[in-house]
Amino acid sequence: MLTRRSALIAAALTPLAAHAQSWAPSRPVRLVVPFPAGGATDVVARVLGEHMSGTLGQPVVVENRTGAGGNVGAETVVRSPPDGHNLLMGTMGGLTINPHLYRGMSFDPARDLVGIGMAFETVHVLIVHPAVPATTVGELIALAKAQPTRLAYGSAGAGSSTHMVAELFRLTAGIELTHVPYRGSAPALNDTVAGTVQIMLDQLPSCIGQVQAGRVRALAVTGAARHPLLPEVPSMAEAGLAGASATSWGAIMAPTGTPAPAIARLNAALNAALGDVSVRARLVQAGADPVSSTPEAVAERMRTETAMWGRVVREANITIN
Repeated sequence: MLTRRSALIAAALTPLAAHAQSWAPSRPVRLVVPFPAGGATDVVARVLGEHMSGTLGQPVVVENRTGAGGNVGAETVVRSPPDGHNLLMGTMGGLTINPHLYRGMSFDPARDLVGIGMAFETVHVLIVHPAVPATTVGELIALAKAQPTRLAYGSAGAGSSTHMVAELFRLTAGIELTHVPYRGSAPALNDTVAGTVQIMLDQLPSCIGQVQAGRVRALAVTGAARHPLLPEVPSMAEAGLAGASATSWGAIMAPTGTPAPAIARLNAALNAALGDVSVRARLVQAGADPVSSTPEAVAERMRTETAMWGRVVREANITIN
């Protein structure tokens, strides 16, 4: 017998399911990835696109359009016909951070894009060089307060997720750290391992090998809970810094004006892919935790995080060249 809660959920999903049956793509669907081929976002898009092709009955073709921190690819989709055949693999940076950093953006992600559904999340890990005399977040904060600006953290560059998440941590903890931007996460991680910089808030897939090898020490993860790959490492919330919780994430987007039946059908195809065991395994192998959602959940996450990252940009006075 249906419970009241399950009946309400079923009622909410009925219109979406009805829409999903009333539209189908009439030609190949383009999925724009605003980053180079071979990266984690590109891999996720290709894995999901392959499964979605079978569900939709038309190929989902991944197209890489790079430049301006993801803005070039996003604008390509924004300027495309809103007919369900043009999609974007959007990311946290492009959808919620770039509007605060690129003052000359010709589009507004919140206004000009609509969510199809979430796709993946990646937690960050607060890591320190083994020579740093801190084994907990609390000890690191005390050390930083005792030696303001002496500790340095590396990032993939100004405005990158490894920069923004680190600044969120710094602001929440109320400490001063010196930012050392690199051209990419790999050189920043290498210098953290070498001790040239002492701290990094790297994405888990990038640093897990160095953590497991003992070349860096993990103090916390930025997800809502502990991560299965690092079960002994507390979350930021457990460490007393719930305000420093944040993840990098991706969502499939479409141009605003895309018909509701197309959004519903694409959402159903995306969630079917994310529910497939083999797809989930391939995403995890690529370092992405699969996440499914409704289009409304994407919009709410964009609203919440656009406000959050705007505060970080303002309070940390972050600019890009």
